[in-house]
Amino acid sequence: MELAQIEQAARRLEGVIHKTPVNTSRTFSEMAGAEIFLKCENLQKTGSFKVRGAFNKIARMAEEGSLPQLVAASAGNHAQGVAYAASTVGARSTIVMPRSTPIAKISATEGYGADIVLHGSGYDEAYEQARKICEEQGATFVHPFDDEDVIAGQGTIGLEVLQAMPTADAILVPAGGGGLLAGIACCVKQVNPRVKVYGVQAAGADAVVRSFKEKHRVTTEIAATIADGIAVRTPGELTTSLIQEFADGMVTVSDEEIAEAILLLLERTKLVVEPAGAASLAAVLNQKLPQLAGKRVVCLLSGGNIDVGFIHKVVEKGLITRGRLMRFQTVMKDAPGSLQRCSAIIAECGANVIMVQHDRMHTNLQLGDAILHVACEVSSVEHGKQLIAALEKEGYRIISES
Repeated sequence: MELAQIEQAARRLEGVIHKTPVNTSRTFSEMAGAEIFLKCENLQKTGSFKVRGAFNKIARMAEEGSLPQLVAASAGNHAQGVAYAASTVGARSTIVMPRSTPIAKISATEGYGADIVLHGSGYDEAYEQARKICEEQGATFVHPFDDEDVIAGQGTIGLEVLQAMPTADAILVPAGGGGLLAGIACCVKQVNPRVKVYGVQAAGADAVVRSFKEKHRVTTEIAATIADGIAVRTPGELTTSLIQEFADGMVTVSDEEIAEAILLLLERTKLVVEPAGAASLAAVLNQKLPQLAGKRVVCLLSGGNIDVGFIHKVVEKGLITRGRLMRFQTVMKDAPGSLQRCSAIIAECGANVIMVQHDRMHTNLQLGDAILHVACEVSSVEHGKQLIAALEKEGYRIISES
């Protein structure tokens, strides 16, 4: 792919999308041991970078005088990007979404003017239905990542990062199907080869990482991660080739590390970022690329479309990972005052009980005993250890903790 294609995409997008900010973060810099900057595509129109590629693809067709009915398959960001882009140029769009898609995402996509078809239990079935509609109606399929125009549109982020941060040493990019990483790497390496570009995937959906290491496209059997925006089993052929040619490396992060990054972004920067978008920051905070110590690193926050009903689960997971929330079970006498005594010890240690359950029916209990299930807030992992030690000192037998 030529740099001219990405520059042409940038001209098409001028005045249509936001030129999202690149923010500094002293807090994250201190935590990572590097100078951290955040490229905030979570603040982009439609809530993610996807609108860039979708609009570039659709606008180019409009320039050629061809505006057929457009069809896409997506459960989230690509759906909204295609719907917005199509309505902007006056084209009709149909988005096939899995039946399990949250109502909020369906409503948002409809709000951008698309017709919605709910089909199947996951993306693969929605994709097959979208292809079928294209064949039956002569419509044009807008691929979420394996398309030159889409990749060029995503690559415009690379131009913006280099304009805002010409002294950057590295850019970290979330990867799912690979369109975003391919576009940015292709752009950056043609403008300034000195700047390193690394891809980041969730450990439970690492098809691009495997493809990069094995030097050919790899399909994984499953893609299981909280980062649904990058949960792709099969990356694109074109994206795999471009990533192999231009990217400097790939790493993975766990769901726990992603959840912790989301929580930190909420607390420290007041930014709402979806799991896929937080993967880049999770990588640098967890030292996945130790060679970046002391360097100027741009983390791409690729989107902010997180389901409101899901936020509390992610926050809870992040709190557990950071040692701010702990659960434990202890055996106690099933007698008046036992619960009060246990509660007093927890209070004296400065922990805050948020859930307690008294269990008299466990099969392993001796007569006269009960199991107390407790969830409480603590300030750190060390604080949690101090609480457990205090309970054990008072004779409580801890049978599990997390």
